[in-house]
This record gives sequence, C-alpha cells and structure tokens, in this order.
Amino acid sequence: MLKTQTLRATASRFLAIAGVGMLALAACADTPIQTASTASPTSAALTPSAPAQSFAHWLGELRQDALQAGIRADLFDRVTTGLQPDPGVLRADQSQPEFTRPVWEYLDGAVSPQRVASGKRLLLQQHDTLNAIEQRYGVDRHILVAIWGLESNYGNNMGDRQVVRSLATLAYEGRRPVFARTQLLAALEILQRGDITPERMLGSWAGAMGQTQFIPTTYNSYAVDFDGNGKRDIWNSSADALASAANYLNASGWQSGQPWGLEVTLPNDFDYALADMNVRKPLSDWSTLGVRDGNGRALRANPGEHSASLLLPAGHRGPAFLVMNNFRSILRYNNSTSYALAIGLLSERFQNAGQINGNWPTDDRPLSRSERLELQERLSAGGFEPGGVDGIIGANTRQAIRRFQQTLEWPADGYPSPALLEKLREL
Repeated sequence: MLKTQTLRATASRFLAIAGVGMLALAACADTPIQTASTASPTSAALTPSAPAQSFAHWLGELRQDALQAGIRADLFDRVTTGLQPDPGVLRADQSQPEFTRPVWEYLDGAVSPQRVASGKRLLLQQHDTLNAIEQRYGVDRHILVAIWGLESNYGNNMGDRQVVRSLATLAYEGRRPVFARTQLLAALEILQRGDITPERMLGSWAGAMGQTQFIPTTYNSYAVDFDGNGKRDIWNSSADALASAANYLNASGWQSGQPWGLEVTLPNDFDYALADMNVRKPLSDWSTLGVRDGNGRALRANPGEHSASLLLPAGHRGPAFLVMNNFRSILRYNNSTSYALAIGLLSERFQNAGQINGNWPTDDRPLSRSERLELQERLSAGGFEPGGVDGIIGANTRQAIRRFQQTLEWPADGYPSPALLEKLREL
C-alpha cells in the first residue's frame, strides 16, 4: 500500500499514524520524485466533491481521455461494461477514525511473534531469490521481507476489490478525483500490456495492488519481471513482488550495507528541539551532544553514512531513535514514521534483534481526531502557526507545538499530549 501521492498511501499512512488495527494492506509505494507533503491523508481536500454529472456521462468523457492516451477502445469497453461506483470504496474514502492507537500498540501488531515467525520461515524458503534480488538491487533482504509482511501479510491479504471499479469510484466522486483518474488510466495501461487480466486485478479499496501494494503509476515505473516469465506479476509471483519493492527502494536512494537507524539514549539536559527529521547531524555530532546507543555505549560511525536525525515517536518520555538515509527511503514507500520504524524493527526481529530498551509512556493516551483539530485551532488562535487545521500532526504542527512548549519551558519535543492541550485551553 508505496510512496507519496497515493490514495492507497493516503489510507495506509492514515492507518499507520492513527494506529487503526489493520496492519495488512498497510501502505503503498508511490513515485520517489514526489514530495512527502502530498502523502498526508489531509494534504488534498478531504471533502468529497458532489458529482456534477451522471456516472455514465463521466465514463463517456473518461473513454475519450483513455483513447487519447493510447488505450484500445475494445479494452476500455470490455472493462467498463456494466461498471458502477462501489459504495464501500466511497465509505472508506470518506471515513476518518476519531480515535487512534498509540505507536507502541501499532508496533506490537507490526512485529507480532506470528509475523516474525512467518518472516523467518520465508527468508529461508526464498533464500536463493532474495540472494539474487540483493545482488541486483542492493537492498537488504530483511527489509524486503518486512515490507512484504506489513503490506499484505506475505501475500495473504492483498485486497479483494476490483481495482478498476475502485479507482473509477474515487475518480468520479472521491476526495482526490484527479489523482484517482490518473491511477485509473495507468491501470488500463497495465491491462493493455497483458500483465494481469481485469478479473484478477484485485487490490485495496484505494487501488493498491499485489503483494507489495503498488498503485498503478508506481507499478508502471518500478514493477519488474524478476522470474522471467514475461509478465510483471506482483499478485502471484513473490519474486516479482519482492524485486519490484527492491527496485523502488533502490530508486528511492537506498544505500547498500547501511543501517536504517538505531535506538539511542539521551542526556538529561538534551535540547529536544533537535528531535526533528529536518535536523541532520553526523553521528559524531550527536555523540558530542551526549547521545549514546540504546545500551548507553558510545555511538559508532558507519563508513559511508553521513548523517542521522533524531526521532521521538512518543515524545521525550518514550524511546529515542537516530534514523538514517535508509529510514528515509522506507518513508518514501510509506510516509509514516510509525510504519518506517516498524519495518526497521521487524527486519531486525528476523535476526533475533530489534528489541526496544526504552519504556513507552503507556499512561499517556493519544489525542482523538477532534482533540487534534482543537489543538491546531488553539495553536493558530495563539499565534503559533500550525499551518492549517486538518487533524494531522505534521511537520508544521510539530513546529508550532515546539514554539508553545518553549513558552511553557517544557521539553520542546513537538509531541501533542493531553496535558499540552489543557495548557492551550487556558490561553
């Protein structure tokens, strides 16, 4: 469900951020040249537009666009005969869960013992294929299997909706019709090439497909025929699916032989305002600031690794991580730090590591969506400039929180807590 402008990504990233319990179909790859800001579930208008014309009339206009794009008339007519919008897709597109699960609960599901055990078994079963993929693309096999596990539960939960119908529904009356229309035309290109039949082109409600949950434009750019049968089949060929994910990560700047990151400990007087993905420092600089590894030992630089950012997924009261270039490559697959952290930890669990030493603040509940909206409204009213009111705690909102925390002389970690909201209510 891969990286920056996808309907599937918007859904999955929302699930990853919100912690909604479904971990299969968790993300989707989008093109690495797009900006992270467009991946947010609220980056586009969240209010669905009322269709100004009938579905049949809209479909007729789409047919003209498709034919101009090179889609054969007979294919278009065969795929769209009897086509009607899917009410379930529209409901899913418009749903915005009120309550969230904290990151530690999300991670518990992502790196569950069952998921770890299945991944270890498949690492053995796919040993030769993964060797060949590593040699060609330079992407670590454990990361690939972790993505496979979170995206589709190792191919067991790829979605059962007709991709063309889902995308047609979203293009006709969804929240992001222009984007969905682009994906729909790309899906028709896939069908025209013959990689999959319309009946077998199944995916998530948002149009993400296969064992690695690619949206159609990402498929067209990065899917590969690794098993050599003449088709790029990410639905039925695990070799094609894994190699396609590797190709995508490679194009997203993956650095072979480098780690994704590591857990660290921070000194008591640490400046938490440095915990920002936009702040990048060499490990030597972090060490000078008193940062140590998760066991309290001095940081060890990795040859070729230039910088790292500090991630506090639960604020200053929770575990801390230094994340590096490959973490950012995973973010291009799914622009959620919770997701990327889950991928990194799950890949290590396959190797009997990845245990977190720090304690999660389990007494701290996440804000509901209504509270997040209120938080942003009050930050804006107080002149802290959160960058809009959309219920998503993005980079601008975290900066606004830091500015407010600094006025309180609190640790400026940018974390939205109930206590912070109470303080805003006092303004």
